[in-house]
Amino acid sequence: MTIRPYCDKDFPVILDIYAACKLDELRYEESSFQLLPLDQDPRRLTGFRTSTVLIYEQDQILGYAAYDGSEITALFVHPNGRGAGIGQTLLRDMLDRIEGEVVLYVAKSNHPAKRLYERHGFAVTGEFTTDYNGTPVQANEMLRKLPK
Repeated sequence: MTIRPYCDKDFPVILDIYAACKLDELRYEESSFQLLPLDQDPRRLTGFRTSTVLIYEQDQILGYAAYDGSEITALFVHPNGRGAGIGQTLLRDMLDRIEGEVVLYVAKSNHPAKRLYERHGFAVTGEFTTDYNGTPVQANEMLRKLPK
């Protein structure tokens, strides 16, 4: 198992992982969603490109995580790698690299992801409406404060 920095040759695999995972975070929503591939989504692609991206590799790339300053911007594990602690490993690695408080945004209905973040010290601090591919989504801001 290796966690390493992203390089440009990883992009095709990142696109595959994103396509396999993106709609999973919205599976608990009442609306149905159409996948907008990462390379065709200007907002999320810009976020990806401005973030520090980490790759989880174990014979093949099974997941990736990204952060921009103190904001976690992505955490995706390919369905073939789920249940093996990869998401937790990537999250811990990012938290070790980010100084200070850490913020992330997650679909309000994505309770499995929220539980993962709560186990690592995050708490919901806000709620707002955003959208995915033009369809409204209720989202939560989650913050991990520094221990006092």
